Amino acid sequence: MGLAHRILIVDDEPNIVISLEYLLKKEGFDISVATDGEAALARAAEVRPDLILLDVMMPKKSGFEVCEALRGDATLADLKIVMLTAKGRETEVTKGLALGANAYITKPFSTKELVAKIKSLLE
Repeated sequence: MGLAHRILIVDDEPNIVISLEYLLKKEGFDISVATDGEAALARAAEVRPDLILLDVMMPKKSGFEVCEALRGDATLADLKIVMLTAKGRETEVTKGLALGANAYITKPFSTKELVAKIKSLLE
């Protein structure tokens, strides 16, 4: 077992950030947090996460803009991007995947499903 995988959680809802952080730390991941789109890009460059959980609706830059910027950064080519989107927003899912997201999870999400998705992407 090498170093713990690094995950960057990007969401502007504190309760979601807290629950995700708790859940993923318990699973042994190394966690960083950003609460808006601009901070997300700064943190990604700084901590070089293996995977980013990226909320679509955020202040300063949307998840789509962040996704596009990350995908345009060759140094982050291996980064896995999981978009967090509200249930029933199929257009968001399609757009996110078109911009290079690897997967998406709809809110409210099942923690089991989320952890399984993250682990399969990082294998």
